[in-house]
Amino acid sequence: MDHNIYSDITPEIIHLAKMSEQAGIIDTELFTKYEVKRGLRDLNGKGVLAGLTHISDVRASEVIDGKTVPAHGRLFYRGYDVKDLVNGFTRENRFGFEEVAYLLLFDKLPDEKELSSFSSMLAGYRTLPTSFVRDIIMKAPSKDMMNTLARSVLTLYSYDDRADDTSLPNVLRQCLQLISLFPLLSIYGYQAYSHYHDGNSLFIHSPQPELSTAENILHILRPDSTYTPLEAKLLDIALVLHMEHGGGNNSSFTTHVVTSTLTDTYSVMAAAIGSLKGPRHGGANIKVVQMFETMKKEISDWTDRDEVAEYLKKLLNKDAFDHAGLIYGVGHAVYSKSDPRAVVFKSFVEKLSEEKGLQKEFALYSLVEELAPEVIQKERKMYKGVSVNVDFYSGFVYNMLGLPQELFTPIFAIARIVGWSAHRMEELANNGKIIRPAYKPIGEDRTYLDMDQR
Repeated sequence: MDHNIYSDITPEIIHLAKMSEQAGIIDTELFTKYEVKRGLRDLNGKGVLAGLTHISDVRASEVIDGKTVPAHGRLFYRGYDVKDLVNGFTRENRFGFEEVAYLLLFDKLPDEKELSSFSSMLAGYRTLPTSFVRDIIMKAPSKDMMNTLARSVLTLYSYDDRADDTSLPNVLRQCLQLISLFPLLSIYGYQAYSHYHDGNSLFIHSPQPELSTAENILHILRPDSTYTPLEAKLLDIALVLHMEHGGGNNSSFTTHVVTSTLTDTYSVMAAAIGSLKGPRHGGANIKVVQMFETMKKEISDWTDRDEVAEYLKKLLNKDAFDHAGLIYGVGHAVYSKSDPRAVVFKSFVEKLSEEKGLQKEFALYSLVEELAPEVIQKERKMYKGVSVNVDFYSGFVYNMLGLPQELFTPIFAIARIVGWSAHRMEELANNGKIIRPAYKPIGEDRTYLDMDQR
């Protein structure tokens, strides 16, 4: 049997797809008529309230004289401003991933003894079943690491004697194990792909229990396992900033929806991974990097404000890069004046660019950050302001760290698994009903016709 039968698109498939497309099109005026909140958002883009959460909070406005006006964005984890959390552990020269994971899961900042015990627990769980790398990860390596990650997570179900137990202690145990294993599953999956598809040498380094999550990522990824303190600290900050973002993002909502069916943890996390994989959710930082690589080739003087602004205008008018009409990394569904994650990130990014000798690239990013909102305001009708989001700088950071683009979104997942775990625990703790939204049928009743009458 020809292998291509699994991926060929035949003329018959094209014909049937067109029929399916026509059958699926709905008159856009009907959404307004029936007051449907498309994408669970109202006409102003505000999310429809679908639940309550203690875990995190996104604030992008304030009330002045009775009116809601845009404000600089703030992000809170369990009531703590993320800026304060990052400033706290960096000021005391600690890695923050484990500390903030503890906070999100247990609603308190750990003391020294609690943090040490929790870190040791994660290190103890950071080991895969015997022969898992050989039998699962090395077999049929995928070109997409998020698919590899999801497959590995689903396969771990088979190794768990209590896979379907949804009691809180068991689910917590499963979540902690997955938090510990996501770096291994992601990076080993990439190493297998890099070896079998690209012909590169195969490196499978074992994690070291004394290293932080960020340090272990660099240790198991790099052939020589070496990294600078600044590299590890910046990756750690990136993980903290991506760890959680309110209950309304797509993958966290997916976690609540699938958890509400009382299915197993592995199925829930695989569903969340599928959500995050989408370029509208977790893949944006790759587009930012690709956009800048093209920009650097097509702009002769990276410091010329007029030339850079003109290129940004071309992007919006679909005359440059991928002709999508977007400036990637600029704009957010909630934030308008600033994304606090990008603000926190920027000063650390500048330090790493100096260590790497990439000050000119950082200056170009800064100039685009300044000019893009101005260009967008002139070229587009906007109901709110725009600013750069966390994806704007994260791709640049990952590039400077030498991370392959195939791992950009898995790094996001390595961080966000903590938030997903907290949301799964919260959904189970509240013993809510199955989440089942309403869809209004708009088709007409039809009379069945026998075959010879059609």
